[in-house]
Amino acid sequence: MAGLDFKAQETREQEDAAVVAYNTQVGVVLFFIYVAFYGGFMALSAFRPELMSKPFAGGANLAVVYGFALIAAALVLALIYMRLCRKSK
Repeated sequence: MAGLDFKAQETREQEDAAVVAYNTQVGVVLFFIYVAFYGGFMALSAFRPELMSKPFAGGANLAVVYGFALIAAALVLALIYMRLCRKSK
């Protein structure tokens, strides 16, 4: 059939090793920031459950607010990662 070429295209871009190393370093740093934030949530849940059950904002307890903050933090850190690892044009 005309126009159907199923051969693999060899246009794959090769990244510089320095760029890969920088992106990896940024990712690891942001990962450890999130792990510290998550570790705080787990420590409070394990060792101070009475604190987690107290109303915090808008009638929601600290566990719910902290949980939503974890989700928001993951999204913010992903955006930071994308921005820092963007290729310069």
